[in-house]
Amino acid sequence: MKKSAFTLAEVLITLGIIGVVAAMTLPSLIQEQTNKALEVALRKNYSAIEQAVQKFSYDLGEPVKGGDFDTWTFYEPFKEYFNIVRFCGKTNCTGMGGEDDEGNFDMYQIDMYKTYTLKQTVSTNRLDDGQWFVPDGTLYLIENGGGSFTSKNLFISVDVNGYQKRPNAWGHDLFTFQIMPNGKVLPMGAKGTTYEDQSQYCSPTSSDSENGIGCTYRALYDKSYWKNLP
Repeated sequence: MKKSAFTLAEVLITLGIIGVVAAMTLPSLIQEQTNKALEVALRKNYSAIEQAVQKFSYDLGEPVKGGDFDTWTFYEPFKEYFNIVRFCGKTNCTGMGGEDDEGNFDMYQIDMYKTYTLKQTVSTNRLDDGQWFVPDGTLYLIENGGGSFTSKNLFISVDVNGYQKRPNAWGHDLFTFQIMPNGKVLPMGAKGTTYEDQSQYCSPTSSDSENGIGCTYRALYDKSYWKNLP
């Protein structure tokens, strides 16, 4: 006996089911691909920073150390080790000043960047001592400030897809590295770095204005990290 073909109603029901399944799975697949691209970009920039620091150390004849550079003097010689398409001085890529979480102007906030939780704007204090773009759109942001806390620290942050693309948040597409006293570059959050306390600087429950700065180590070495972003 010859089987009957699908009725129009059955076809429509089947297409509807396919549409529902696609609507449920497509966003997660897109997010997974986006996160993978950000992870690859992070690893690429980690390598680029390591190579630049190694070359700079070789030219200096000794390891690069924070204590060897006065406030705001590191970025000028260091930038020579990158193919820069736009140099912004200390802060002209991002600017300084923006609204805090209560809508008040704060010269130490940047509106375009958020903390790890995506709920707060970040402090400019670790991003305002030299900025430049490289050809792939990556934005480099240097910290070489003064004061007892930062005088011996050199931080290099990278917005791996440029601030024109979201999410523009620490621990998502903005990551920070630290040049240690021996000249080694470590991802922030690694043991011995300034922001290794994960409960404060890489936590979905922290309200710290620098939450996310300590996520770089986990983003590189924790296999579950990219699946659990807030």
